[in-house]
Amino acid sequence: MEPTTSAPEAPEVPELAEPYLREVLAGAGLAVEYVRAEGNTLYLLDDEGREVPVTDFAGGYGSVLLGHNHPAVVARAQELLAQGTPVHAQFSRHPYANRLAAELNRIIHRELGTEEPYFAIFGNSGAEAVEAAVKHAELDRGMRIAALAEEIAAQRESAVAAVASGTATVDPAALTRLGLTATGDASAAAHLLAAETERRNAVAVARPPLFLALEGGFHGKLAASVQLTHNEGYRAPFRSLAAQARFVPHDRPDVLKEVYAEERGVLLALTVADGRVTVTEREFPVFCAFVVEPIQGEGGIRVLSEEFAREIQEFSAAIGCPVVVDEIQSGMGRTGTLLASSALGLRGDYYTLAKTLGGGIAKTSVMLVRQAYYRKEFEIVHSSTFAKDSFSCHIALKVLELLEADDRLAYRRAAERGDALRAMLESVRTDHPDVIEDVRGRGLMLGIEFRDQSASTSPTVRAVAQGGLFGYVLAGHLLRAHRVRTFPTASALNTLRFEPSVGLSDAEIAQLETGLREVCALLRDGRGDTLTAA
Repeated sequence: MEPTTSAPEAPEVPELAEPYLREVLAGAGLAVEYVRAEGNTLYLLDDEGREVPVTDFAGGYGSVLLGHNHPAVVARAQELLAQGTPVHAQFSRHPYANRLAAELNRIIHRELGTEEPYFAIFGNSGAEAVEAAVKHAELDRGMRIAALAEEIAAQRESAVAAVASGTATVDPAALTRLGLTATGDASAAAHLLAAETERRNAVAVARPPLFLALEGGFHGKLAASVQLTHNEGYRAPFRSLAAQARFVPHDRPDVLKEVYAEERGVLLALTVADGRVTVTEREFPVFCAFVVEPIQGEGGIRVLSEEFAREIQEFSAAIGCPVVVDEIQSGMGRTGTLLASSALGLRGDYYTLAKTLGGGIAKTSVMLVRQAYYRKEFEIVHSSTFAKDSFSCHIALKVLELLEADDRLAYRRAAERGDALRAMLESVRTDHPDVIEDVRGRGLMLGIEFRDQSASTSPTVRAVAQGGLFGYVLAGHLLRAHRVRTFPTASALNTLRFEPSVGLSDAEIAQLETGLREVCALLRDGRGDTLTAA
């Protein structure tokens, strides 16, 4: 009789894909594997291999406004792949990208009431779109500086020549102003003045760009975008890699004026008037861009007020600083319009869009820059391997088609479902004012902020609150006990986010309400062990 042998067990695979993050997720009860997704639902497997539905309120951080695997988007993707659509056809014509840019312009023109075109630079992710925007803004700033420096140099040469020809003299006050003492004739004084202004201008021109951003803002974690992200923990380790930002508190226009006064730069020009050479100041564009989210996602779902949006617009226009509106999480119809900023009256010189632009399937993004700021040179110095490909552009066109269908039903649905969800969150807050601090947001981009629990009577709750894991523990409990998926916002860990799809049902809202009310009761009663029980 042949000896029997069993199949060898598969070797255990070491955890190499972000193992520390997996430990953190496991500690919060979030380290589960989802095996299928549709609509507003993700599915995991129980111990017997059966699918367990989980209602998804995280929504891919706002990426699946139309729902997971929307049938029309999936069908279009399958059609494109079956046709062998080219993903890699770089440095060739991309008419589908042009159609996508034109459709985005059509909708944006409708919302802004403008006809000025926005030119499109495509990318793969939201952070990449932000990087493209700030790179373009810096290219534009550099070209403006070069033109200004050339003009000032020509004026300087003209002034020196005027003195040499005897048609002008150097105003003694100009020398005194720069701390200079002239020796020799008028021509020597003119050359001395010219050399000193040229030296000072060279120092000013070498100054790195400065960005403006809001406290609580999040614009990505790449080398440039992370410096625009307010969270110090994300930003500080990489401070030396990119230009820095000044962060402005919400609804504080006075701070804008203070920052401008502190950071303002000038170049010195020599001008001839009434036969005298004098020193005049020309504004130097220190500020490269003002980057702002109309609704802060990772900062705790904070909505920019219409008043402050107007202040930002007017301030930026006055100092010649372009406004970059980051619509990566708030845009694409999530708040009832393609651009959340359009409802605030804020007009961007740049826009960044991503997430839902890819329909939850394609990884794509776009940076849009209005004609007044556009520099064609950027198209040569910036590129991205997977950007502007046929697959992602056609998927994005399908997404826009679905958003605009039936007289823009999806936008209205986002607003209506958002109102229903917010009404429930406000009801929970009203009933638990000792636990819930605030409810914020617009449309299907909402957040509920819990009061600080670092002094809770429960040692368990106190420990997770003090350790910065409070929001993740709440999310873990909602997942385990109520099959609801959500997360805290990255830079405001006491705030849970809710960014579901337009398919959100009343039953799913009720499911979340049950979970939130139980969480509030557990926190109120100090029952931390129940909250964290596996």
